[in-house]
Amino acid sequence: HVNWLQNAIPLIGTRHPAVVGVLGSDFGLLRLPGMAALLKSVLAGRRAILAPNAPWMEPRLQALFGSVATVRPLPFGVAPEWFSAERRPSSRGAPWLAVTRMTKAKIGDLFEWGAGLFDARRPLVLLGPMQEDLSLPSWVDYRGATHPEALRNVWFPQAAGLITLSRHDEGRPQVMIEAMAAGLPIIASDLPAHRDLVSDDACGRLVSSRESLSAALDDLSAPARNIATGAAAREKMRREVGDWHAAAARFRAAYHELTDA
Repeated sequence: HVNWLQNAIPLIGTRHPAVVGVLGSDFGLLRLPGMAALLKSVLAGRRAILAPNAPWMEPRLQALFGSVATVRPLPFGVAPEWFSAERRPSSRGAPWLAVTRMTKAKIGDLFEWGAGLFDARRPLVLLGPMQEDLSLPSWVDYRGATHPEALRNVWFPQAAGLITLSRHDEGRPQVMIEAMAAGLPIIASDLPAHRDLVSDDACGRLVSSRESLSAALDDLSAPARNIATGAAAREKMRREVGDWHAAAARFRAAYHELTDA
């Protein structure tokens, strides 16, 4: 098993079978000159499965490497505890959560578009490590780095939903999957990775402007719509992603396919 495309490069000159996981960041490396050709030479002559963790990557990987490897999405799972999280947002003043590393690309348009849309009546709580020197607006409630237990037991139950306006090379953001499994509606920038998870209005909203963000916040502030959207998000994750046992079974089947034939 090789995690990340670039980590397959040292296999050159060998014939070991390999399942090669593909995430968003290393998928972005395929834009570098010569990278696809190098990886194709690594994969040629061995039994290999390229395993993106999101289906949206499959067409490009198939076009580049389908002649030398099988391309099969193998999504990661989540801990089963996420599916049993109980939401209890207050009817008024429930915070929207942004859970992210603090970088310009990860924050995206959140600070620009969010000005005037978030306040004491509709708080925005920002959670995650500060990795770049960013200036935070006064209306952002920044609580610093967090951890899964705090998200599952403290933040997600009280939240109105999760918001990400990232412009980063995303594959299938794990925090989005965990939030959806916990029953949170999602508001996200219109990236391929986000589109893959929030494919229609049933699970949340994709936004591409301040106006569409404002409309999404207003729409998902209605209690009945908020609860129904969160329930649809949870069911989508249960059906399409499952827990880590389901993910392990997917990878185990891939390993057997390469080694038993």
